[in-house]
Amino acid sequence: MSRVVSRGASAVSGMIGGAIAGAIFKQVWKFAAGADDAPQATSDEYGWGEILVAAAIHGAIFGVVKAAIDRSAARSIHRATGK
Repeated sequence: MSRVVSRGASAVSGMIGGAIAGAIFKQVWKFAAGADDAPQATSDEYGWGEILVAAAIHGAIFGVVKAAIDRSAARSIHRATGK
């Protein structure tokens, strides 16, 4: 039973983490670049530099948010189940 709960909590926390990371990235990009939307990798409007910087920032934010959410979820499950 705890395995099912753990997997469900992991899926939900992953979706929440993705939404949070996306919102944070959008605000960071708006502040840093002064543009509402980050460049898409397939867009011809932007050069390699802008696209790679946007991807690096997005990846860093996503990684930090994912680690924080995963750690919080693991600690919560540990407290609830004792395992």
